[in-house]
Amino acid sequence: MSSINYPILEFDSNKKAIIDPSLIIEKKEVPEICIFPFYYHVIQQLSKEGFLEEIARIESTITPPITLYGLLHNGKRLAVITPGLGAPFAAGNLELAIALGCRKFIVIGSCGVLDSEILTNQFIIPTSAIRDEGTSYHYIPPFREIKADSEIVEKMQSFLFKKKIKYQVGKTWTTDGFFRETYGKIQRRIAEGAIIVEMEAAALFAVAQFRNVRLGYILAGGDDVSGLTWDRRLKMRSVDFYEKFFWLSADICIELFS
Repeated sequence: MSSINYPILEFDSNKKAIIDPSLIIEKKEVPEICIFPFYYHVIQQLSKEGFLEEIARIESTITPPITLYGLLHNGKRLAVITPGLGAPFAAGNLELAIALGCRKFIVIGSCGVLDSEILTNQFIIPTSAIRDEGTSYHYIPPFREIKADSEIVEKMQSFLFKKKIKYQVGKTWTTDGFFRETYGKIQRRIAEGAIIVEMEAAALFAVAQFRNVRLGYILAGGDDVSGLTWDRRLKMRSVDFYEKFFWLSADICIELFS
């Protein structure tokens, strides 16, 4: 391993780490296919309504317990776990789900848009992510971008097209500094071809590659950060959209992975 001025670029290819997910939890009989929704309130609501049942619980002295749920959808058993917020937390929860036995994932969530033409709740399938976060650099060597699983991208496009659901594909900008999305940085990312911004995609793509699992990603357009001022688009958001998005992701899981 070469000596580099920036520690984040000192990638270590050693697959064995001192702390491994297997030391925290034991592998269980869990569904192989897992929905990874950022909408925690949807998970809470579906749990209250009896759609989700707890399969595994990982206790923590710092955060609330991390729970893996089971879901029966159209005769197929699926797993559900929240990613949390931000690249480190999301990558850690993905690691835990993999250690429990999940192997195929669909991630759903919302994103900021870098193009005002992208409507609120319009679906975007990321094809690659600009790695402006730290977590992915611990899983794969330092390159500027990481690509999504192209086969899954194609299958998700085919599914949405078949269902006559509008969508876009494009590059995302993954950043840890959500309060540091300056006008200058935004313009540079737009010039690179990014159409959306979020906090986790690059890290989740990297973990999936490192652990050799399948992972698809679909996001819904949210706030607009493409101009000189922030358009939160609060009046355009629909609470029931998020639950509908969850059930759509369950359909996508079954179509892609069954």
